[in-house]
Amino acid sequence: MTREQAKDHIKGQLRSYLTEQGIDTGKPFQCLNPEHPDKKPSMSYDPTRQKAHCFSCGADYDTLDVIGIQQGISNPADIFKKAYQIFGITIDGEPSQKQPRSEQNTSTKGKQEDQETYITQAHKKIDQTDYPKLRGLTQATIERFKLGYDPAFKTKASNGEYTTWKALIIPTSPTSYTARNTDPKADKADRIRKQGASPLFNPEAIETDQPVFIVEGELDAMSITEAGGQAIALGSTANYRTLVDYLSTATLKTPVLLALDKDKAGEETTEKLAEELTKQGISFYRVDVSGEYKDPNEALQQDRGAFTQRIKQAEQTQAEELKREKVDYLYKSAAYSINEFIDGIHAKANTPSITTGFTKLDSVLDGGLYEGLYIVGAISSLGKTTLITQIGDQIAQSGQDILLFSLEMAKTEIMAKSISRQTLLNCKKQNIRIHNAKTVRGVTDGKRWKSYSQEETDLLYRSAVDYGGYATRIFIHEGVGSIGATEIRNMVGLHKKITGESPVVIIDYLQILAPYSERATDKQNTDKAVMELKRISRDYKIPVIGISSFNRQSYKDPVTMEAFKESGAIEYSSDVLIGLQLKGVGGSGFNVDEAKGRDPRQIELKILKNRNGRSGDTIAYDYYPAFNYFQEA
Repeated sequence: MTREQAKDHIKGQLRSYLTEQGIDTGKPFQCLNPEHPDKKPSMSYDPTRQKAHCFSCGADYDTLDVIGIQQGISNPADIFKKAYQIFGITIDGEPSQKQPRSEQNTSTKGKQEDQETYITQAHKKIDQTDYPKLRGLTQATIERFKLGYDPAFKTKASNGEYTTWKALIIPTSPTSYTARNTDPKADKADRIRKQGASPLFNPEAIETDQPVFIVEGELDAMSITEAGGQAIALGSTANYRTLVDYLSTATLKTPVLLALDKDKAGEETTEKLAEELTKQGISFYRVDVSGEYKDPNEALQQDRGAFTQRIKQAEQTQAEELKREKVDYLYKSAAYSINEFIDGIHAKANTPSITTGFTKLDSVLDGGLYEGLYIVGAISSLGKTTLITQIGDQIAQSGQDILLFSLEMAKTEIMAKSISRQTLLNCKKQNIRIHNAKTVRGVTDGKRWKSYSQEETDLLYRSAVDYGGYATRIFIHEGVGSIGATEIRNMVGLHKKITGESPVVIIDYLQILAPYSERATDKQNTDKAVMELKRISRDYKIPVIGISSFNRQSYKDPVTMEAFKESGAIEYSSDVLIGLQLKGVGGSGFNVDEAKGRDPRQIELKILKNRNGRSGDTIAYDYYPAFNYFQEA
């Protein structure tokens, strides 16, 4: 491995390294800082950071720090060299570093030449213990994994004093092994010691055609072998990243099966593995092969037949699930969607585009509105809400339902705008003097009605009746901070259920939709809302029109995609992106206030994006703000 890979690997070995020193990392232990007389254990192992931290003196150590302290080494290069020896690591392009004989485990008593010799000698003594068979292992498994026995394994106990175990020796590589205390009464901290590196156990299992189970301990892996399966053992829950790194470079023939211990540590490690494997795109399943028992070895000991059956069942279930996934995936190919595609074309033949009521806009949009997400943006006072609500009214007049979500204006104000516009249209239609048309205030102020002439009063009543004629198709939902994308989806579904009609949806406006998370930023909330509105348009096959504000820098510049506020999703998720701008904006001597003061205002509608049609077109409008009316120029 490279130096960087070695560094990461070493730092990931802190828990197992401390365990080898007789330290129980599952609870506070005595601080490793030699300058801290820690009378009460104040240091704990942090699995997230893979460091030991003292809450008394503040010491914060990784594996290299601990090795330097224990070996009395301060030079970083020498610490790395010692770490390479301890963990049996070879750096690419450099000769292997073997630990000097004097520094090997004291149980070898300095008589064997290296760990490999020790492992071989221990295997010759395996007949001196019946411990493997008590754990459910047959002679074939003992021979396959070259299990050994040391009746006088010397190590440091959890109390800091040296002790002697009768130990089962489980080789994990030619030069490393796990020593397991065969005394069933031994404390938890005095059951396992690892010598040499701490690699995965039986990683070659991945090369077989069988599903591979991932377990914690070496005995668990051998138990699954006893039941006819294949398994890799982590050796330590701290090795989960080592497993992920290994699997990411291996050629996997089947998904791996996660079957770790049924305790808190096992469950936490399973979750970490699931997260990392998902990130790497590695297929996996969670399986329960232990049944009512803590781990696979205990399950083997208690009921070999039932355990073997669970192993076979897990393999069979995984194979069937993989087959189903394969079939489902293949059916996603375009070839299997041809009939549905043709049926969709025929279905749409009876559902033409929805006219906006504006001839030129319909032409640019290739006939009008279709299924999709339409976003309309502009600076303040350019009439973006007026334009879209006018389009909503015109769509309703053509017989199409409208769901209008007004997050800023009251329902009465929306209605007053429509009636105000209708008074202007009736004046033009009936050749009545234009000054009889009424503003929103003229519609809603009851005191003014008393001073109106009969002609004005008749105009107002007639306009209200005209509005009522098509307003049966307009459903206005008002709310400030209470309506989000989820509520919009639910209301669309309810409308469809009750009326049987698919509505055109209008949202005024996007940036004040209820946030999906109070902890998310404005941009994150808007992005989330836009993507959900896109899904609503797709799922219900309807046009969804969202009104958007602009950022401040866009007030004196021609409209562009960058002007849309607080969201990159607006640009990427919308099917049609429309911007409104004052005529002449960006030109020499242009004055925003002067342009806004004109009556009518000269407004340009620009198609910034059209996923299925032309973009870049500009349509000129005359906007009469007093009467909430747009007219194509």
